[in-house]
Amino acid sequence: MRSAFSLLARLYGMGAAARVAAYRGGWLPRRELPRPVVSIGNLTAGGTGKTPLVRWTVDRLLQHGLRPAILIRGYRRERGPDAIVIPPKPGRAPDPREVGDEAAWLAHLFPEVPIGVSAERFRTGELIVANYPLDVFVLDDGFQHLALTRELDVVALDSTRGISDRELLPAGLQREPCAALRRAGMVVITRSELADPTPLEAKVREINSTAPLVRARTRLDHLVVPGGAAVAPDEFIGKPVHAFCGIGNPEAFFRDLRLWGFDVVRESVFPDHHVYRNLNFTRGGSVAALMTTEKDMMNLAGLHLGEIGVPLLVCAARLELADASVFDEALFGCLGGSS
Repeated sequence: MRSAFSLLARLYGMGAAARVAAYRGGWLPRRELPRPVVSIGNLTAGGTGKTPLVRWTVDRLLQHGLRPAILIRGYRRERGPDAIVIPPKPGRAPDPREVGDEAAWLAHLFPEVPIGVSAERFRTGELIVANYPLDVFVLDDGFQHLALTRELDVVALDSTRGISDRELLPAGLQREPCAALRRAGMVVITRSELADPTPLEAKVREINSTAPLVRARTRLDHLVVPGGAAVAPDEFIGKPVHAFCGIGNPEAFFRDLRLWGFDVVRESVFPDHHVYRNLNFTRGGSVAALMTTEKDMMNLAGLHLGEIGVPLLVCAARLELADASVFDEALFGCLGGSS
C-alpha cells in the first residue's frame, strides 16, 4: 500500500511541477489586480500557522497606516454565492457557515478591512477595488493560487513538521515538491517554541539561498469566554482541562497548552474546519474548564454553552516573530518602501 501511495505521490509531484511550468510559460493565464498583492501560503494542506500569519501581516499593515483587504477562499463554507464581499463595518459578525470559519474570524478581528471570499480571488479583488479605497491585498493561502500575480510570496513552514517530496499528496500532506520554495520571497518558520527550527532552516537554504528566514512562535495573550470577557490565564494554570479542536495541527495546540502551564488531561480531535453540532464529547470526567482555539470558536455558533457545567475558554494566541524588522523589510519593500 505504501509503495502505491509513493507512486501516486511522484505522479502528483510531476503534475504540480507541470502546472507551475504552464503558468510560467504563459500556457495558463495569470491575472493582475490594480493593487499590490502579498501572498501568505504554505507547502502543506493546512496546519502551519498560515492564517495567524495573515492576521499578523494585516495588523502590521494597519499599524503603518495602510489600507489592506483580504482575499480568502472560504474553506468548508456552505454553498451560496460564488463570490462574497464582507464589507467593513463595526461589530460585523458574518455567519461562518456562509463565509468559512477563517474568514469569519478575520472579519471579527479586523472590522475595518474588506474581505473577499471566493475560489476566484481575482473576482472578489475587482469588486473590492471598485467599492473601497485600499492600498494592498493580502492573499490567504495563495502560494498555489498561481492564477493571480503577486509582489511577495510569504511561505509558512511548521518547525514540528519536516518537508520531503516523500510526503507529497496522497502519501502525506505536502501540496508541492520542496523545490517550489524557490518561488518564496520570504519563509517564516512557525512554532519554533515546540521544535528546533535549525534543520528545517538548513533544508530551506539548500533550496532557496536568498529568501529571508524569520522564526515565529505562538504566545498565549489571554483567555476569553465566547461572547464574553477576557479571563486571565493564571486562573487556570496548573488546573485539569479538557482541550478540543478541529484544526490542521491539533497536536501543536495541545503541546502549546502544556507549555503555557495548563494540565491537559483530556484531548478531543475533530477534522479541520469542523462545525460543532453539540458538545456531548465533553461529558464525563472532572475538569476545571474546556479549552479550544479562536478558529474553533467560530464553529460553535448556535450551541447552548451554558449547559456544559464548566467554563468554556478560548485561547487568544498571538504570533510573535523573532525579528520583525526582517519581515517588515520584505513586506514594505515590495510595496515600494511604504512604512
